[in-house]
Amino acid sequence: MSSHTYILYSTTLNKFYIGACHEDLDQRIENHNAGAYGSKNFTSNTNDWVLFLKFDCDDYAHAIRLERKIKSMKSSVYIRNLNTYAELRDKMFNETRST
Repeated sequence: MSSHTYILYSTTLNKFYIGACHEDLDQRIENHNAGAYGSKNFTSNTNDWVLFLKFDCDDYAHAIRLERKIKSMKSSVYIRNLNTYAELRDKMFNETRST
């Protein structure tokens, strides 16, 4: 089963959501939009989440490390730059791989 780190974007909230999964990513996004993860979950605030960026990771542990690294940046500008610059994506992806 493949593992992913993904970034969703909501135009309603003008916010990003960063997550990791080891299931079907399309189904995961549908679940976020349907509020399937509970009413207290951040993504339940709206139902217009779209995939902004995804990383196909080596395994679930790698996906979690990458998710945490991106979240630690705490910057929508950084997230937008990840989408724009392939070398930045590659650097972050490789830094979070296990050695």
